[in-house]
Amino acid sequence: MDGSSLEYTRLERVSGVGALAAEFCAPGVIHTDMPFSVSWHTLLDEAEELPSDATLITPLSHKRFRITDTQEHRVIIEYQESGDSHPLQREQFETLYRRIQERNGRFELDRIPADAEPYAAVLTLHPRFEIDEKAGVIIETEEPSATHVIDDEESTTEDRVEPDLGVYSDILLLIDSLERHDLTNLTELDTDALVNLYTLLSDVQRGANDLRKDIADTLLDRVHHDQPVHAQYGSVQRTSRRSKSLKDDTEVLAALEDAGIDQDRVLGVDPDKVEDALDVTDLHEQDVYDIEERAYVRKADVNEDVKETRLQGLKDRLAATESEEADVLRSEIEDLEDRIDELTSFRTGSEVQ
Repeated sequence: MDGSSLEYTRLERVSGVGALAAEFCAPGVIHTDMPFSVSWHTLLDEAEELPSDATLITPLSHKRFRITDTQEHRVIIEYQESGDSHPLQREQFETLYRRIQERNGRFELDRIPADAEPYAAVLTLHPRFEIDEKAGVIIETEEPSATHVIDDEESTTEDRVEPDLGVYSDILLLIDSLERHDLTNLTELDTDALVNLYTLLSDVQRGANDLRKDIADTLLDRVHHDQPVHAQYGSVQRTSRRSKSLKDDTEVLAALEDAGIDQDRVLGVDPDKVEDALDVTDLHEQDVYDIEERAYVRKADVNEDVKETRLQGLKDRLAATESEEADVLRSEIEDLEDRIDELTSFRTGSEVQ
């Protein structure tokens, strides 16, 4: 790599899963009794061949670290940000290795403790293990996967596709507007700036809420009660809310009469009076209410530190790069600004003529 800075990248594709290395067993057959020592020494060999400046990244928290030493029973790593050094023990690698096999070659990353994330990152140096970040799993492949180490230049020029979402353009405009104005004192901003900011914020809020609802509907099938699902920026959990409405008046009055409640006490079926009647009888809510329960997803936690770190990294990368992609992005933003100026500016009759 000519001494250039290297970065371990979490591959986003999925190869075949559910099999051990072909040299140890038949293709597609799980053999949980295979001695880990063979894979361990393969892993040590791969780690030793890494350039000294190779950087690895934990799959969820995205912390960067380097391997500083490999020994018979452990791998020594050093976090770039803090400079702290930590030993990764062989037996812990074996535990993770076995867990992957026990789950048919596929293990969820969110089941790995936060302080054990480096084990997953280092294990993927082995040619038959890789991380699928989109699916949130570490998998065992049937065939050797592509190299997990590429240079920074290659990693920063990955193809990016602009999403066909209205909120995407609104967000770009909002970001640009926020960078152009000092918002520490809104009273000092002119009226045009405030109107533009308010308009963009409204558009982003509407588009984001629509997209958020679509995502929540999709998550309902993947999130279970009492089992929060964690990701890089936060976590979500499934919960539910109950709503109830009175049944037909005749049905409600008949149920109350059978329970010995004078109809006059609830005549007109006042919900408050019905609640009072339920408190002094053996009636259940479902006897007088049509109860509907809806499941929904709500935000359970936000990792502000990770968000701030990621956002700062994006800002730094955009500021430092002079690539054609960044120039195109800036050009798109300027074009959008020009279009907005044309649509929102007022011209006098003489100017139109």
